[in-house]
Amino acid sequence: MRDARSRRQSDANVTLPEPLRMTTHLDTLTALLHEKAKGAIKGTAKLVITDQGSVLLTQDGAVQSDAEADVTLKASEQVFRAILDGSQNPITAVMTGKLKVDGNQMRALKVSEILTS
Repeated sequence: MRDARSRRQSDANVTLPEPLRMTTHLDTLTALLHEKAKGAIKGTAKLVITDQGSVLLTQDGAVQSDAEADVTLKASEQVFRAILDGSQNPITAVMTGKLKVDGNQMRALKVSEILTS
């Protein structure tokens, strides 16, 4: 009887597996950026969230994808969250190495506008 009670208590403290939590974050980010990106970008841009996955922005919106893009922005979840909530300037993030940009720099500026709008 005591073992069953201990098992129930330990089951209540179970942490979700890491991939499940990451998918939830990517789903949230994709939904948030879908309307912001729709019609606001020409070509493609990819946001790579370190150790989690990628979100592709197109003129049709945002989708989870690791497809090639005109510009790729790579950072941690914390950095992208800070950019989205306005506490981190994307240009400063690039200059300090928190945000890496690969590809079309003009498109990167447009993406930073979308993220901060």
